[in-house]
Amino acid sequence: QLLLVESGGGLVQPGGSLRLSCAAPTFTLDYYAIGWFRQTPGKEREVISCVSSSGRTTNYVDSVKGRFTISRDNAKNTVYLQMNSLKPEDTAVYYCAAALTVQDVCNLQWPYDYWGQGTQVTVSS
Repeated sequence: QLLLVESGGGLVQPGGSLRLSCAAPTFTLDYYAIGWFRQTPGKEREVISCVSSSGRTTNYVDSVKGRFTISRDNAKNTVYLQMNSLKPEDTAVYYCAAALTVQDVCNLQWPYDYWGQGTQVTVSS
């Protein structure tokens, strides 16, 4: 279901930064692990990061480790993806997704139930 709203995408030069936000206008994210995904034309959507319900556990795929940081502010009911040192290959539509959890964990292979429409990130000079 499309219940999440991503924002913060745009055009940025290589080496630049963007911060994406993921919000849930109609429900609280306190009990959900959140994953960030991206998709480019002709490719399947890939998971790149996730954060547990409390924010204490995070995971990243190797291609973004050291450059991207996932975090959350449950008081604001918002999850963030800080993207630094952006590369042209980071160009994609970025999605967030929520998975109800009973433990404060996240997994890159977790099945996610609620999605957003996505926000376009373009890295180009």
